[in-house]
Amino acid sequence: MNLFSRSSASKTPTGNWFDRPMRWAQLTLVENDPIQYDVDFWLDFFKQARCDAACLSAGGCVAFYPTQIPLHFRSPFLGERDAFGELYEGCRKLGMNVIARTDPHAVHQEVFDAHPDWILRDAQGQPVRHWADPELWVTCALGPYNFEFMTEVTREIMQMYGVDGIFSNRWAGHGLCYCEHCRRNFSQATGFDLPLVGDAPVRFHLPRGQAADEGQGRDPALTAYIAWWQDRLFELWDVWDAAIRAIVPHARYIANSGGATGMLDMKRIAERAEILFADRQARHGVQPAWSNGKNGKEYRATLGRKPIGGIFSMGVEERYRWKDSVQNPAEFRLFVADGVANGLRPWFTKFSGMIYDPRWLQPVIDMYSMYADWEPYLRNEKPLANVAMVYSQQTWNYYGGDQASAKVEDHARGFYHALIEARIPFEMVHDGLLDEEHLRPFNTLILPNIAALSDAQCEQLRTFVGRGGSLVATYETSLYDEWGKRRADFGLGDLFGVRDAGGSEGPMQNAYLTVERDPRTQVFHPLLAGLEETGRIIHGVNRILVETTTPLAYAPLTLVPSYPDLPMEMVWPRIPRTDIPQVYVRQVGAGRVVYFPWDIDRSFWEVLCVDHGQLLANAVTWASHGEQPVQVTGPGVLDVTVWEQKESLTVHLVNLTNPMMMKGPVRELIAVGEQEVRLRLPAGKQAGRVHLLRAGITPEVRRQGDTLVVRVPAVLEHEVVAVDLAGDGGRRHSPLVSRMRVRR
Repeated sequence: MNLFSRSSASKTPTGNWFDRPMRWAQLTLVENDPIQYDVDFWLDFFKQARCDAACLSAGGCVAFYPTQIPLHFRSPFLGERDAFGELYEGCRKLGMNVIARTDPHAVHQEVFDAHPDWILRDAQGQPVRHWADPELWVTCALGPYNFEFMTEVTREIMQMYGVDGIFSNRWAGHGLCYCEHCRRNFSQATGFDLPLVGDAPVRFHLPRGQAADEGQGRDPALTAYIAWWQDRLFELWDVWDAAIRAIVPHARYIANSGGATGMLDMKRIAERAEILFADRQARHGVQPAWSNGKNGKEYRATLGRKPIGGIFSMGVEERYRWKDSVQNPAEFRLFVADGVANGLRPWFTKFSGMIYDPRWLQPVIDMYSMYADWEPYLRNEKPLANVAMVYSQQTWNYYGGDQASAKVEDHARGFYHALIEARIPFEMVHDGLLDEEHLRPFNTLILPNIAALSDAQCEQLRTFVGRGGSLVATYETSLYDEWGKRRADFGLGDLFGVRDAGGSEGPMQNAYLTVERDPRTQVFHPLLAGLEETGRIIHGVNRILVETTTPLAYAPLTLVPSYPDLPMEMVWPRIPRTDIPQVYVRQVGAGRVVYFPWDIDRSFWEVLCVDHGQLLANAVTWASHGEQPVQVTGPGVLDVTVWEQKESLTVHLVNLTNPMMMKGPVRELIAVGEQEVRLRLPAGKQAGRVHLLRAGITPEVRRQGDTLVVRVPAVLEHEVVAVDLAGDGGRRHSPLVSRMRVRR
C-alpha cells in the first residue's frame, strides 16, 4: 500500500508547513488497538476539536502499518489492516498536517536473538531488559540499531506515506551503554575508556557525576563522554533528517528533546529544528502551575519564532504511570493556558485508542475551539518583555552535577516565582546566546546562580552592561568556569564590586539582615520598597564570603550573624549589628548591577518568605529603571505576558490563584476580580480597537499619553487583552472585536 500516491496526500499544505498548525492531536496506539479502536470516532473528534495537525503512531517498537522490513515487529493484531494508514488518510482529508511517531527504545526477543549487539549493556556487559516490560530489551541509542535499522524504518514510512515529518520518542537512550559499539566508538573518538558510573545504566538520564568542588574536577572520561554522547546523537539526528528529506524535501526529523534541564544543548537543537515540541506533559508532585509557561520560555530562548508545541497529557503524570487515567479538566486547562500565554501551541496526547473515561473529550473540544477563535491573536511575532532570566545547561551539567536540581534549578524556580508574583513580564535567555543580537530586546538580565560561565561569556555580559544594560545576580554566579572548575575569583567580580574571600557559610541557622537607611540622606534604597518598617528580615541559608573591592556609598542590607535558636532563653543576637554588606547595588556607567552574595532565590523557593520575594522583585524593578511594557494591578496571582503580532498587541493574563497552584491537580478554576492593565504602546504604534477575547466584550479603556489603561472585570483561567493596531494593517472589520471607546 502506498498512501503517498493517493490524492488525499495533496489536500494539506506542505512546503514550509511548520508554522501552519496551531492545535495538535497525538494518538499513541497500543498493540491491540487495530482490533478495538474506532477510526471514525477519532477522526470526528479531531474535526470537532478543530485540530489542524496530528502525530500518529507508526513504527519502531511496534509497527502499526504493513512493514516489509525484517525484525520490524508488526502488531499481531494488525491482520490485513493498516492502522496508521487509515488514520493518516483520514487526517489528510480533514486538511491536517501529519507526522509519524516512532519509538526506538525497546525491541522484542527476536531482535535480541538476531542482533544482541544492538542492546543496551550495563557496566558488567550484561544486556538490559526493559524496566516496565521484562519481555522486551532496551536498545543502545548510539549504535547500529538506530543508525542503520531505524534509518530503514524511517525511509519505509516516508516512501509509503509521505508524512510531513517523523517524531521519535525516547530516541536518545536510557543511560550510559557499555556495548561493543559504544566502547569502540568512544575510545576511538576520545582516547578514553567508558567511565564507570555504577552497576547499571541510569534509566532516565545520563549520569552527570560529581560536580567540581573547590577546584577538584570530575572524571575527565565522564566529561568527555557527555560531549561525545551529544555529538553522536546530533549525528544520528542528521542521518535521519537526511533520509527523510531525500524522499520528501519539505519533511523533517523532529526529535523529542529540549529544555533547560535537558542534556542536549538547546543551542545546537535550535540550529537543526524547524519545529519542536516541549514534552512536559503535566504537573507532578509539588510543581507550580506556571511550569508549562517556563517550558515555553526555555524552548523559545533558542528557537525564537520557530513553532513549538506544548504537549499535555490526558493522563496523570506521576511516577506510578497511570497512562489510561484522566486528569481533572481544570488542571489541564490551566496547564495549557499558561503554555499558550508563553508561546506554546497546544498538543494533546492520548495513550491508546480506547476511551475508558470520556470526561476529557468535551473540555478539549471547548478549549481548542476557543483557541481556534483566538488564532489571529496567538500568531505571535515577538514578545515585548524587556527583562530576561538566563539559564545555563553547562551550569546544570558541570557545576550542579547530581545535585543540579537543588544547586541550579531551585535558584531559577525561586526567581521565576518571585517574578510571577510581582507580575513582571520576562523572557529567558540561553547562556550560549549572550551576543548583542539576542540581548538587544532586554535592558535587564537575571543570573540566578549561573555559576559556570566562560571568560568569553563573562565578557559578553560586561559588554551588555557597557551598552547600558543591567544585571541582577545571586550567590556563586561566575565563580566557576564553563567546565565547573572553581576560579580564583569571580569572573564578574568587577561588575559585582567584590572578590572571593575564599569561603562560604551554611547552612546558616537563625541568621538575619538589617534593613539600612542611607546614612547620608536617611532614605531607604528603592531595593527596600515595602520593607521600610521591618527593621530586619530573615537571611538565607547559604552565603559566599566576599570582600568589597569598590567603595559602597551605602549597603541596604547588612549581616546579623547566626546565633543559638535553643534553648529559648539563649535566643539573643551575640552580634546585633555588623557593617558586612549582603547586597551590592551599583551604578556601572548607564547600567545597574545588583549582586546578592547569598542564595536568596533558592531560599525563597524553599521557604517562600514574602520579604525575599519582595527583594527580588525590587531588584529587577530598580535595575530596569521601572520600565515595564505592561503593569497589572488587582487581586490574585497572575502570569502576565505581552506580545506583538503583525496587526495587534496582546496581554495574556493567566490566573494561577488556586489552593493547588503548587501541588496538582487543580480541583476547580477560581476566578479573580477586577484587574487594571496598563499597556505602554511601542514607539510608532497606534491603538485601534480593544477587546477581551475570553469575555467577548469591549472593556472600559482610557488613554494616558502612550499608555492604554484597560479594566478587565474578572479572569477565570485565561483572559487576553487584544489591541488591534490602527492603520492600513489593522483588523478594522474583525468579527472578534468591536470598536473601543477611548476616554482621554
